[in-house]
Amino acid sequence: MPCRSSDGANHVTETVAAIVAAHRAGTVKPAQTVARSYQRIREHNDPAIFISLRDEADAIAEAERLTDPTLPLYSVPVAVKDNIDVKGLPTTAACPAYSYLPAQDATAVAKLRAAGAIIIGKTNLDQFATGLVGVRSPYGIPKNPVRADLVPGGSSSGSAVAVSAGLVPLALGTDTAGSGRVPAMLNNIVGLKPSLGLISNAGLVPACRTLDCISVFSLTVDDAVAALAAMAGPDGADPFSRDRPLAPLAAFPAKLTLGIPKAGQLIFFGDHAAEKAYGEACKRWQALGATLVEFDLEPFYETARLLYEGPWVAERYLVIRDLLASSPEAIHPVTREITIAGARPTAADTFAALYRLQALRRVADRTFAELDAIVLPTAPTVYSTAQVLANPIELNSRLGTYTNFVNLLDLCGLALPSAMRSDGAPFGITLLAPTGRDAKLASIGRVFHADTRLSIGSKALPQPSLAAVPAQAGSDEITIAVVGAHLSGMALNHELTTLDASLLEEAVTAPDYKLYRLDTTPPKPGMLRVEAGAGTSIKLELWAMSPAAFGKFVAAIPPPLSIGTVRLADGRQAKGFIVEPAAIAGAKDISAYGGWRTFMAEKVKG
Repeated sequence: MPCRSSDGANHVTETVAAIVAAHRAGTVKPAQTVARSYQRIREHNDPAIFISLRDEADAIAEAERLTDPTLPLYSVPVAVKDNIDVKGLPTTAACPAYSYLPAQDATAVAKLRAAGAIIIGKTNLDQFATGLVGVRSPYGIPKNPVRADLVPGGSSSGSAVAVSAGLVPLALGTDTAGSGRVPAMLNNIVGLKPSLGLISNAGLVPACRTLDCISVFSLTVDDAVAALAAMAGPDGADPFSRDRPLAPLAAFPAKLTLGIPKAGQLIFFGDHAAEKAYGEACKRWQALGATLVEFDLEPFYETARLLYEGPWVAERYLVIRDLLASSPEAIHPVTREITIAGARPTAADTFAALYRLQALRRVADRTFAELDAIVLPTAPTVYSTAQVLANPIELNSRLGTYTNFVNLLDLCGLALPSAMRSDGAPFGITLLAPTGRDAKLASIGRVFHADTRLSIGSKALPQPSLAAVPAQAGSDEITIAVVGAHLSGMALNHELTTLDASLLEEAVTAPDYKLYRLDTTPPKPGMLRVEAGAGTSIKLELWAMSPAAFGKFVAAIPPPLSIGTVRLADGRQAKGFIVEPAAIAGAKDISAYGGWRTFMAEKVKG
């Protein structure tokens, strides 16, 4: 069974992409992959990684019930940080006195399930997501699988360790001040911190509600993007949610301008190995074709100081003030010391900080006006668990040197492995860009990570070959999704080809649609959007056409069909055929066929 071992010979089924491919090909059964995760958890034998585990038999049974192999995360095991709700498992935020049993999944978790993911368990964290070290939990300190004496990083300690150790290929963290990036560096994995509001926070225990975001840990950038695509989208249950369509991955650009700090502005706290590794990372970017331009980092440092020295710590205080009042001993001493300071800022302090932050945001806007992204060390150095326990607040603060300002400035980020130092410690860099550039960061970051040729995680497994990005319409073309008679070889396909449209690829929708057979001549289907996750993934084709041709094509579409926005399984969106809801009364629901071509083929057989 090729998925049983984690050695180099069988690394093929370690990544999300490889697992899904193996399941679809039938070379590995979904239940086998789920069982493998549980077996590895037992063999790894670190009880501080997971706070709670789902019953193995239930997880396997869920995998066996999946019948749609087109799901983008088809039976992929996923771990979830224990400040994110999973129905059936308690949410503790690493504080037993705070524990509750949620009535439903967090929106992000529900979307992962709809995409085919199998939730394995809830992972350990710095209590109430306060910390970058991973040592502030009554459930223990997860052991760093890359170098055992180092802290695992926090607050998303268990999630990062679970991915690095090969227990699961994918895990959710959260990131308010760096909790999705610092652990990624310390565990030699990818940490994707999305734009604020891109993933719903409904069902997340807040740290700072105005700054929180759910993040992704994975072995490769492509895997992280697959998870992001499954979860992205607006949510009425989260007042901080934003409608930010996720662009597709693109080829590495011919021109790329990256910002690096002015000489002398970087801080490494005397860690010459980290300083050398950052210099080598910059040279790697130049070898890949990027132009490096210096920028002033000081305004970013000032922004970072606002997070814990300013009034935002009051948001952390709001979450647990009742528990602080009734059972202060239930809260970790360091967490208590940090959080209780949130009771002190005044309203005047808050407005003064907001005014200063707005000014700093304008400085950041000017910085990014001429840059595609900036490149910084993910963290300036590394520390052992013993060092952090002896000096818990100062060393934790140092690890946030290049992370604390990011959400205050409304940036997206991608933490990437960059090097393994001679002392066995991992080093990583982070790409940062203004909100909405998540796909751009992923498109360039995946190439950088592949170019390092580093092993993935802590198991010395080689990176998989970098997959080619899907074909895209030209800059002056429009992509249209067709689901019925316009498919290749079908009755109305000539309406596309006579307009010089070109086929880009076959694809599938998100599981948000129903397909109906309409009473038309020639026969056509009607695709109706339903509640997210409550429908079926429908096979379709993507075609590219000029704006003029698109206008002619759309003008000729007869009712009850029209053109709307179709959401694809990988998170992309395209203009495509949808049907008016009134037209499906009495129409046959053919969603179970998964597409018009399959339905027509079965009809001919019948």
